[in-house]
Amino acid sequence: MKIKVFYNKSCNLCNSEINHYKKHSDNNFKWIDITNNKDALKFTSKTYKQLIRRIHVIKGNELLIGASAFLEIWRNIPKYRFLYYFFKIKLSFLLLYLLYEIVAYFLFLKNKSMLKKNG
Repeated sequence: MKIKVFYNKSCNLCNSEINHYKKHSDNNFKWIDITNNKDALKFTSKTYKQLIRRIHVIKGNELLIGASAFLEIWRNIPKYRFLYYFFKIKLSFLLLYLLYEIVAYFLFLKNKSMLKKNG
């Protein structure tokens, strides 16, 4: 079963990071751009605003959002598995969560104009 990663390809930083992960991952992932993608709304049961606000991952029947989504990505890419082991520790996960939320918020503000085009 593939891990579905829902990301914002029109965000330069997001797209660069995902392209980097694509180079180091196997075919265990399905990388899904949320831009103009109504199926992404159906699969995740999220609004377009929620999807551009944070990265989303579906593994099996589980929906992971934000920092938790990155943990799942790192867990499944051997080169980045050390990040999974480090950040799954509660205190380090809290740090990752806070840092991710700050960065994601500013990226959301930068990309908020997408809501008018797609939402």
